[in-house]
Amino acid sequence: MNYELITKSGFISERNEETRSRSGFTLLEVLLVVSLLGILAAITIIALNPSTQIARTNNAQRSSDINAILNAVWQYSLDNQGVMPTSVLASADCAGTVAAEICKTGGDCDGGTNIEGQDFADLSILTTNEEYVVSIPFDPTASTTNGSGYHVVQSANGRVTVCAPDAQLGETIEVIR
Repeated sequence: MNYELITKSGFISERNEETRSRSGFTLLEVLLVVSLLGILAAITIIALNPSTQIARTNNAQRSSDINAILNAVWQYSLDNQGVMPTSVLASADCAGTVAAEICKTGGDCDGGTNIEGQDFADLSILTTNEEYVVSIPFDPTASTTNGSGYHVVQSANGRVTVCAPDAQLGETIEVIR
């Protein structure tokens, strides 16, 4: 049986039973396409790995923060004839328990101690009149209320190290100047 079909352009085309039954997709074709889309979605999610991306973003923020802190300390020492802020303690290990955690601006750090039981390094002198830094940055995953999550130490030869002991993905993030 043949059918006549008028198209948009005004032409008449014939359509028979064989052509009509072939239009559309079979169930097998639809299942195959859905399966392939599922496999591609799984590969994409595994390749992007959101938790790793978040950890990398946090580490990039930590790196930027410790550079800002160290630049502010360095600028302060240049403006004060090489004298460091008094709360930068001498220590051998930045990430260890001997290191002084940097106090957040506005935190209750006067005579306070951090989680490791060590004194906080109060760098609020750097934020006075926003001369060196607007505010002390804090670690994106810092859990303490007073501490910034960053440590600062000065070695015996006068070099200052600022580090992020809570860095993710097994990275060591520290800057020495």
